[in-house]
Amino acid sequence: MLHEGPVPAGLSPEQFRDVRARFVAAIGWETYEEAMERYRDWDESLESFSKYDEVIMWFEHDLFDQLILIHHLDFFARQNLGQIRLSLICIGEYPEVEPFYGLGQLNPDQLASLLVTRQQVTSQQLELGRGAWRAFTSSDPTEFERIFHSDTSALPFLSGALQRFLEEYPSTQNGLPRTERQILSVLASGPKSPGDLFLAATYPFEERVFMGDSTFWARVKGLKSGPHPLVEWDVIESRPVPKGEVRITDAGRAVLEGLADWIELDGVDRWLGGVRLQGREAAWRWDQQAARLRPGK
Repeated sequence: MLHEGPVPAGLSPEQFRDVRARFVAAIGWETYEEAMERYRDWDESLESFSKYDEVIMWFEHDLFDQLILIHHLDFFARQNLGQIRLSLICIGEYPEVEPFYGLGQLNPDQLASLLVTRQQVTSQQLELGRGAWRAFTSSDPTEFERIFHSDTSALPFLSGALQRFLEEYPSTQNGLPRTERQILSVLASGPKSPGDLFLAATYPFEERVFMGDSTFWARVKGLKSGPHPLVEWDVIESRPVPKGEVRITDAGRAVLEGLADWIELDGVDRWLGGVRLQGREAAWRWDQQAARLRPGK
């Protein structure tokens, strides 16, 4: 879930696992020990590539998958593959599956039919993946923006994913990232249960749905925190999302309408890849109209 939490550059594999596990544990998705064990298993599996004649990566078109794809391409770009064939299956649609959200919708026969479509990963894809990963983990977000505005055609779905990630920076208009803006937009028309809010604030808005319900609920919790909550609720905790009712506050309406700024009201402490935004004046904001990052407000 690389679009959430810290993903800083310059860490050893063990340090990287530790940073991610601490973030996951702090959110409450699993314990630190559980996360570390899972991350070690994943890394050991990836590092076993030399046992095989061919490694096939299966991905789809959304932000969640594209970030993992560039992470893996960065890894393989630094390996001696020798005679090992590195292949990629990456799709954004499938015949007769409409709307298409991801590989998880496909049955075994449909998945098997994709095998013959795999293509050998090119040097251009490895280079782009490595550059995109380096930019994503950099503390300077202009590197990431530069990749977005460059030629990313070697990975056809990367550009859309990069833009969607940049839209998670606070807006120049009201300090809201796109996800939080969508949440408040739905609540502006009336209260919603957490489950209904997830469906209403994601599927109608997202070009490529990438966020799960537990991740979404963590964002809703963020809107309730701070001295000027933008939402309020009466809920009973349950997994993956609570039951009850979520409502927009007067402060939430003011921010949504551009009459107030969320960052100025409540401050921010959020990681976006290798960038950490802190305080009541975000160092970087997203200008949606210009499709550019802007320093400060």
